[in-house]
Amino acid sequence: MKRANQQDFAQAVVAWQRTHGRHDLPWQGSTDPYRVWVSEIMLQQTQVSTVIPYYLRFMARFPDVLALADAPDDEVMQHWAGLGYYSRARNLHAAARDVRDRFGGQFPTDPEALQSLRGIGRSTAAAIAAFSANARAAILDGNVKRVLARVFAIQGFPGSAPVERQMWALADSLLPAAGDMPAYTQGLMDLGATLCTPKRPRCGECPLADRCEALRQSRVAELPVARPRKTPPRRGAVFWLVVDASGGVLLQKRPPVGIWGGLWSLPQTEPGQAAPAGVDAQRAERFALIEHAFTHFTLEIDVQRVALPASSALLAAEPGARWFTPAELAEAGVPKPVRTVLDSHLAQLRAEAAAKRS
Repeated sequence: MKRANQQDFAQAVVAWQRTHGRHDLPWQGSTDPYRVWVSEIMLQQTQVSTVIPYYLRFMARFPDVLALADAPDDEVMQHWAGLGYYSRARNLHAAARDVRDRFGGQFPTDPEALQSLRGIGRSTAAAIAAFSANARAAILDGNVKRVLARVFAIQGFPGSAPVERQMWALADSLLPAAGDMPAYTQGLMDLGATLCTPKRPRCGECPLADRCEALRQSRVAELPVARPRKTPPRRGAVFWLVVDASGGVLLQKRPPVGIWGGLWSLPQTEPGQAAPAGVDAQRAERFALIEHAFTHFTLEIDVQRVALPASSALLAAEPGARWFTPAELAEAGVPKPVRTVLDSHLAQLRAEAAAKRS
């Protein structure tokens, strides 16, 4: 086995990618920095299989940066709903407007200019520049950190500042000639996603196996060093499913920042707090109990259903609130747990209608 070295690392990655890497993803084959950017943002902390249908729908509606920049907030959030990490969508929309207003609608390809846009960090900027302009810039996402940690037996948690600085320096030193940057960048991503996976890595198929220090030392399962474990806290919330006689539901626009910012959601209170203004808690009945896991905590949601005889003008007058008809509910841009509740509500309406017809 060769010892880990930097001399032919890039060549091995490039050769493997051209023969065995992924070449048929919907965002590949284009050097349009806008399309590359959208895919890179969607792929942050999200699996490729999940991203593909969202990407295709998003690009069909927003085919270029000006279409996205000029779109209403609600429509952008609606096309993102269910993909999670909603700050990405808000940053995407803000950055598109910045490209329109500050760059004249021409999406930049220089890494420094890209990092000036909201939501684009060093690694994402490098990926966009490499794929769209063949720029010689290093990426360092989670997959790449795992490959480097194993091949070079890097100690310490990669998310810590000292280890991350070490990895950036290593990533910069491994870069190939500029002409190979798209294949090299894609190859690193593909290796981490398909072979050098967190569990059950396929070392026998890896082009770097003959120089992998973790494999040589029988430490593949130990590297990269895991984040120090903490039990995530649990929080509670009450969601109010307020329904009128037609089956319409009252939704409220969430603030533009924070959890689910900019999405429509059910009115929410803390456990033990009074019901929202205008909602008679005496008429409430439990509709569902839902758990939703965020990165840093788990939210326990008690869904209380309140049936009203008719739409309440008082309720609809609450800030950011309006009634959605059953047809509108199916298309509303809402977070995943709210979508679960609304789908159950709509299924119940369909069942009731079918029972009346029979």
